[in-house]
Amino acid sequence: MRIALFCHSIVSDWNHGNAHFLRGVSRELIGRGHDVRIFEPRNGWSRTNLIAEHGVQPLAEFARVFPELTSTLYDLETLDVDAALDGADLVLVHEWNDPRLVRRVGLCRARSRTFRLLFHDTHHRSVTASGQMARYDLRHYDGVLAYGAVIRDIYLAQGRAQRAWTWHEAADVRIFRPLIGRERCGDVVWIGNWGDGERTADLSEYLLEPARTLPLTGSLFGVRYPTTAQRAIAEAGLPYRGWVANHRVPEIFARHTVTVHIPRRPYVDALPGIPTIRPFEALACGIPLVCSRWDDAENLFRPGDDFLVARNGREMCALLERVLLDRDLARHLALHGRRTILERHTCAHRVDELLHIAAELGSDTTGFDRAADGRAVARMVP
Repeated sequence: MRIALFCHSIVSDWNHGNAHFLRGVSRELIGRGHDVRIFEPRNGWSRTNLIAEHGVQPLAEFARVFPELTSTLYDLETLDVDAALDGADLVLVHEWNDPRLVRRVGLCRARSRTFRLLFHDTHHRSVTASGQMARYDLRHYDGVLAYGAVIRDIYLAQGRAQRAWTWHEAADVRIFRPLIGRERCGDVVWIGNWGDGERTADLSEYLLEPARTLPLTGSLFGVRYPTTAQRAIAEAGLPYRGWVANHRVPEIFARHTVTVHIPRRPYVDALPGIPTIRPFEALACGIPLVCSRWDDAENLFRPGDDFLVARNGREMCALLERVLLDRDLARHLALHGRRTILERHTCAHRVDELLHIAAELGSDTTGFDRAADGRAVARMVP
């Protein structure tokens, strides 16, 4: 099957967590013999900011780590959408794209019935910025892939999609896995971007205050932290280390004892059941995880076994101390959490779900293996 993916960036994960999952899904599809063509804007803000801060070296490193992933850079004004989609069987358009592109791809679908077209929503804007999402013209789309049931239901209730499916993110377990034998360099590690200040108070309550109280060693990674936030981090005794390429995260986890997940406020208050990508990746790496409160409304995990949940800063402080002192508890969380990922939440699982949806829409989900002499050999993908 030939698949076209339009995303903000596959190459840059600077303040762009959606790249993590899209990379994993693309690699899994390619590994199953599908032809995946990826398109990203030449001047996307993630790529632009990455180069501005770190030069082109991260792009070269990406090419070494992910040799199977290449993208076509385009300028929206000159992009020939019909040519880009020529021969495609399935087209995915991620929600972090220009509304003009979303509309143009939809119009191409209206002219050509040869491919199926899905819109992929992985953000809280359906609740927090519904006016922005209304700018996306989805009239000619075959459906929506939403990374939480609550978002799926919004599309159906508002009549913005006739069909919608829940398609959670997941871990690429070829990248995210336990790395044994690394020397520990800290107690706790936090990896997450500042965002738009949506969790400023929670970061203080669930990470900085426990780090100061216990006290904890460790590190904090992420981008867009203002000077005031960096000062608060320093006062808590945690070095702020800025951006880290996502494929390097397993090495960082392996050098710390525990990590923390603090969801942004929209996911806590209005979007239950959506953990975002970070917990999947942490659990896949076998590092004990302690979360601030969030509602696992879709029963993706087993709280208490896969990870611990703190209802307030005092509980977070106590739970972090327990994990650091109780090796049996830490081992249980690490093993149980990774097992849950391997059983239910890998990119291979999500590709199975995607191909099932594509088949439901009438697509031929045949992949191709290569015979010893190089001939393409058809293979039905489950």
